[in-house]
Amino acid sequence: MSCREAQDLIHGYLDGELDLIRNLEIERHLQACPSCARAYQYQQGLRSALTAGSLYYRAPARLHKQVQSALGQTAKAETRPRLRTWRWLSVGASIAAVVTLVWMLAPRLTRPSTDEFLVQEVLSAHVRSMMARHLTDVASSDQHTVKPWFNGQSDFSPPVTDLTERGFPLVGGRLDYLTERPVAALIYRRQQHVINLFVWPSAQEAGHPEMRTVTRQGYHLVGWTMSGMTYWAVSDLNERELQEFVQLVRHQALPTTKP
Repeated sequence: MSCREAQDLIHGYLDGELDLIRNLEIERHLQACPSCARAYQYQQGLRSALTAGSLYYRAPARLHKQVQSALGQTAKAETRPRLRTWRWLSVGASIAAVVTLVWMLAPRLTRPSTDEFLVQEVLSAHVRSMMARHLTDVASSDQHTVKPWFNGQSDFSPPVTDLTERGFPLVGGRLDYLTERPVAALIYRRQQHVINLFVWPSAQEAGHPEMRTVTRQGYHLVGWTMSGMTYWAVSDLNERELQEFVQLVRHQALPTTKP
Protein backbone atom coordinates (compact mmCIF):
# COMPACT_ATOMS: atom_id res chain seq x y z
CA MET A 1 0.00 0.00 0.00
CA SER A 2 1.39 3.40 -0.99
CA CYS A 3 1.36 6.47 1.26
CA ARG A 4 -1.21 8.15 -0.95
CA GLU A 5 -3.56 5.15 -0.74
CA ALA A 6 -3.09 4.97 3.05
CA GLN A 7 -3.86 8.66 3.59
CA ASP A 8 -6.94 8.38 1.35
CA LEU A 9 -8.20 5.52 3.53
CA ILE A 10 -7.36 7.00 6.96
CA HIS A 11 -10.80 8.58 7.37
CA GLY A 12 -12.54 5.31 6.53
CA TYR A 13 -10.21 3.47 8.90
CA LEU A 14 -11.05 5.90 11.73
CA ASP A 15 -14.79 5.52 11.04
CA GLY A 16 -14.64 1.71 10.92
CA GLU A 17 -15.85 1.64 7.30
CA LEU A 18 -13.11 -0.57 5.82
CA ASP A 19 -13.28 -4.31 5.34
CA LEU A 20 -10.98 -6.66 7.24
CA ILE A 21 -8.38 -6.94 4.49
CA ARG A 22 -8.10 -3.15 4.07
CA ASN A 23 -7.89 -2.70 7.85
CA LEU A 24 -4.97 -5.11 8.04
CA GLU A 25 -3.22 -3.46 5.08
CA ILE A 26 -3.47 0.06 6.50
CA GLU A 27 -2.44 -1.11 9.99
CA ARG A 28 0.70 -2.72 8.55
CA HIS A 29 1.44 0.45 6.58
CA LEU A 30 0.99 2.71 9.62
CA GLN A 31 3.41 0.55 11.60
CA ALA A 32 6.05 0.83 8.88
CA CYS A 33 5.56 4.46 7.76
CA PRO A 34 6.23 7.22 10.36
CA SER A 35 4.85 9.95 8.09
CA CYS A 36 1.46 8.24 7.61
CA ALA A 37 1.40 7.28 11.29
CA ARG A 38 1.75 10.96 12.19
CA ALA A 39 -1.02 11.83 9.72
CA TYR A 40 -3.21 9.23 11.44
CA GLN A 41 -2.36 10.66 14.89
CA TYR A 42 -3.19 14.15 13.59
CA GLN A 43 -6.60 13.00 12.35
CA GLN A 44 -7.24 11.33 15.70
CA GLY A 45 -6.35 14.56 17.51
CA LEU A 46 -8.48 16.64 15.17
CA ARG A 47 -11.39 14.23 15.61
CA SER A 48 -11.12 14.57 19.40
CA ALA A 49 -10.83 18.37 19.22
CA LEU A 50 -13.96 18.68 17.09
CA THR A 51 -16.04 16.88 19.73
CA ALA A 52 -14.78 18.97 22.63
CA GLY A 53 -15.30 22.49 23.90
CA SER A 54 -16.73 25.20 21.70
CA LEU A 55 -16.34 23.14 18.52
CA TYR A 56 -19.04 20.70 19.62
CA TYR A 57 -22.60 21.86 18.94
CA ARG A 58 -25.32 20.59 21.26
CA ALA A 59 -28.95 21.26 20.34
CA PRO A 60 -30.78 23.60 22.76
CA ALA A 61 -32.89 21.89 25.39
CA ARG A 62 -36.00 23.63 24.08
CA LEU A 63 -35.50 22.19 20.59
CA HIS A 64 -34.89 18.76 22.11
CA LYS A 65 -38.20 18.95 24.00
CA GLN A 66 -40.05 20.15 20.92
CA VAL A 67 -38.83 17.20 18.88
CA GLN A 68 -39.72 14.75 21.65
CA SER A 69 -43.15 16.34 22.03
CA ALA A 70 -43.81 16.23 18.29
CA LEU A 71 -42.75 12.57 18.08
CA GLY A 72 -44.95 11.71 21.09
CA GLN A 73 -47.94 13.46 19.59
CA THR A 74 -47.35 11.73 16.28
CA ALA A 75 -47.39 8.33 18.02
CA LYS A 76 -50.68 9.15 19.79
CA ALA A 77 -52.20 10.34 16.55
CA GLU A 78 -51.93 6.84 15.06
CA THR A 79 -55.26 5.97 16.73
CA ARG A 80 -56.99 9.02 15.33
CA PRO A 81 -58.53 9.51 11.88
CA ARG A 82 -56.14 9.12 8.98
CA LEU A 83 -56.33 12.83 8.08
CA ARG A 84 -55.16 13.88 11.53
CA THR A 85 -52.38 11.29 11.41
CA TRP A 86 -51.04 12.80 8.22
CA ARG A 87 -51.23 16.27 9.77
CA TRP A 88 -49.03 15.24 12.70
CA LEU A 89 -46.66 13.39 10.43
CA SER A 90 -46.31 16.59 8.44
CA VAL A 91 -45.50 18.51 11.62
CA GLY A 92 -42.95 15.88 12.65
CA ALA A 93 -41.38 15.97 9.18
CA SER A 94 -41.14 19.76 9.32
CA ILE A 95 -39.45 19.67 12.71
CA ALA A 96 -37.13 16.91 11.52
CA ALA A 97 -36.22 19.07 8.53
CA VAL A 98 -35.42 21.98 10.87
CA VAL A 99 -33.27 19.73 13.07
CA THR A 100 -31.42 18.45 10.00
CA LEU A 101 -30.83 22.00 8.77
CA VAL A 102 -29.51 23.07 12.18
CA TRP A 103 -27.24 20.03 12.28
CA MET A 104 -25.86 20.85 8.84
CA LEU A 105 -25.34 24.56 9.54
CA ALA A 106 -23.95 24.25 13.07
CA PRO A 107 -20.42 23.18 12.02
CA ARG A 108 -20.24 26.12 9.62
CA LEU A 109 -21.44 28.57 12.26
CA THR A 110 -18.95 27.29 14.83
CA ARG A 111 -16.07 26.55 12.45
CA PRO A 112 -12.96 28.54 13.41
CA SER A 113 -11.23 30.86 10.97
CA THR A 114 -8.20 29.67 9.03
CA ASP A 115 -5.81 31.46 11.42
CA GLU A 116 -7.58 30.10 14.50
CA PHE A 117 -7.55 26.59 13.05
CA LEU A 118 -3.79 26.86 12.52
CA VAL A 119 -3.34 27.97 16.14
CA GLN A 120 -5.32 24.93 17.28
CA GLU A 121 -3.23 22.62 15.09
CA VAL A 122 0.05 24.03 16.44
CA LEU A 123 -1.14 23.73 20.02
CA SER A 124 -2.43 20.18 19.48
CA ALA A 125 0.90 19.14 17.96
CA HIS A 126 2.79 20.57 20.95
CA VAL A 127 0.55 18.83 23.48
CA ARG A 128 0.64 15.59 21.48
CA SER A 129 4.44 15.58 21.49
CA MET A 130 4.43 15.79 25.28
CA MET A 131 1.71 13.19 25.85
CA ALA A 132 3.00 10.57 23.41
CA ARG A 133 6.59 10.94 24.64
CA HIS A 134 7.63 11.44 21.04
CA LEU A 135 9.41 14.72 21.48
CA THR A 136 12.31 14.05 19.11
CA ASP A 137 13.21 11.87 16.13
CA VAL A 138 16.83 13.03 16.36
CA ALA A 139 18.06 13.87 19.85
CA SER A 140 21.09 16.16 19.78
CA SER A 141 22.21 19.56 21.03
CA ASP A 142 24.45 19.92 17.95
CA GLN A 143 22.83 22.02 15.24
CA HIS A 144 25.15 20.41 12.68
CA THR A 145 23.60 17.05 13.53
CA VAL A 146 19.97 18.15 13.68
CA LYS A 147 19.92 20.22 10.48
CA PRO A 148 21.35 17.52 8.16
CA TRP A 149 18.88 14.98 9.57
CA PHE A 150 15.99 16.93 8.02
CA ASN A 151 17.65 16.90 4.61
CA GLY A 152 16.66 13.27 4.12
CA GLN A 153 13.24 13.60 5.72
CA SER A 154 11.61 16.65 4.10
CA ASP A 155 11.64 18.77 0.96
CA PHE A 156 13.16 21.77 2.72
CA SER A 157 16.01 22.54 5.10
CA PRO A 158 14.89 24.39 8.25
CA PRO A 159 17.19 26.88 9.97
CA VAL A 160 18.63 25.37 13.15
CA THR A 161 20.25 27.62 15.73
CA ASP A 162 22.01 26.56 18.93
CA LEU A 163 20.96 28.99 21.66
CA THR A 164 22.58 27.20 24.59
CA GLU A 165 24.72 30.19 25.51
CA ARG A 166 21.57 32.32 25.66
CA GLY A 167 19.78 29.93 28.00
CA PHE A 168 17.73 28.00 25.42
CA PRO A 169 19.62 24.75 24.70
CA LEU A 170 18.73 22.77 21.60
CA VAL A 171 17.35 19.29 22.43
CA GLY A 172 16.74 17.86 18.95
CA GLY A 173 14.16 17.76 16.21
CA ARG A 174 11.40 15.67 14.70
CA LEU A 175 9.18 15.57 11.67
CA ASP A 176 5.57 16.57 12.43
CA TYR A 177 2.41 17.08 10.39
CA LEU A 178 0.55 20.41 10.17
CA THR A 179 -1.57 22.19 7.56
CA GLU A 180 -1.78 18.92 5.59
CA ARG A 181 1.99 18.72 5.07
CA PRO A 182 5.13 17.58 6.90
CA VAL A 183 6.81 20.31 8.97
CA ALA A 184 10.02 20.54 10.97
CA ALA A 185 9.74 20.70 14.75
CA LEU A 186 12.85 22.00 16.56
CA ILE A 187 12.91 21.33 20.29
CA TYR A 188 14.45 23.72 22.82
CA ARG A 189 14.34 23.90 26.61
CA ARG A 190 14.26 26.68 29.16
CA GLN A 191 14.95 25.01 32.50
CA GLN A 192 12.05 22.52 32.84
CA HIS A 193 9.96 24.06 30.03
CA VAL A 194 9.85 22.60 26.51
CA ILE A 195 9.59 24.86 23.47
CA ASN A 196 8.38 23.47 20.15
CA LEU A 197 9.48 25.63 17.21
CA PHE A 198 7.56 24.57 14.09
CA VAL A 199 9.03 25.62 10.74
CA TRP A 200 7.84 25.09 7.17
CA PRO A 201 8.05 26.94 3.83
CA SER A 202 5.58 29.79 3.55
CA ALA A 203 3.00 29.90 0.77
CA GLN A 204 3.47 33.67 0.65
CA GLU A 205 6.34 35.08 -1.35
CA ALA A 206 6.88 38.25 0.64
CA GLY A 207 5.96 37.12 4.14
CA HIS A 208 4.91 39.12 7.17
CA PRO A 209 7.69 39.84 9.68
CA GLU A 210 5.21 41.07 12.32
CA MET A 211 4.47 38.56 15.06
CA ARG A 212 1.17 37.18 16.22
CA THR A 213 0.97 36.26 19.90
CA VAL A 214 -1.92 34.26 21.36
CA THR A 215 -2.60 32.34 24.57
CA ARG A 216 -4.63 29.15 24.66
CA GLN A 217 -5.25 26.80 27.60
CA GLY A 218 -2.26 28.11 29.55
CA TYR A 219 0.15 27.92 26.58
CA HIS A 220 1.71 30.88 24.77
CA LEU A 221 2.09 30.78 20.99
CA VAL A 222 4.02 33.19 18.76
CA GLY A 223 3.86 33.00 14.97
CA TRP A 224 5.49 34.92 12.15
CA THR A 225 6.64 34.57 8.53
CA MET A 226 10.11 35.61 7.44
CA SER A 227 12.44 34.92 4.51
CA GLY A 228 10.08 32.41 2.92
CA MET A 229 9.49 30.41 6.12
CA THR A 230 6.57 30.23 8.53
CA TYR A 231 7.45 29.91 12.23
CA TRP A 232 5.35 29.03 15.27
CA ALA A 233 6.85 28.79 18.76
CA VAL A 234 4.70 27.28 21.52
CA SER A 235 5.39 26.54 25.19
CA ASP A 236 4.02 26.83 28.71
CA LEU A 237 6.98 29.11 29.40
CA ASN A 238 6.01 32.59 30.55
CA GLU A 239 5.30 35.03 27.73
CA ARG A 240 8.28 37.32 28.44
CA GLU A 241 10.85 34.54 28.13
CA LEU A 242 9.15 33.02 25.10
CA GLN A 243 9.30 36.42 23.40
CA GLU A 244 13.00 36.55 24.27
CA PHE A 245 13.46 33.16 22.60
CA VAL A 246 11.55 34.31 19.51
CA GLN A 247 13.69 37.42 19.15
CA LEU A 248 16.85 35.31 19.28
CA VAL A 249 15.50 32.99 16.58
CA ARG A 250 14.40 35.89 14.39
CA HIS A 251 17.83 37.54 14.55
CA GLN A 252 19.96 34.43 14.12
CA ALA A 253 17.98 32.08 11.90
CA LEU A 254 18.98 32.06 8.26
CA PRO A 255 16.40 29.82 6.49
CA THR A 256 17.33 28.14 3.25
CA THR A 257 15.16 26.04 0.97
CA LYS A 258 16.63 23.09 -0.84
CA PRO A 259 16.63 23.43 -4.66
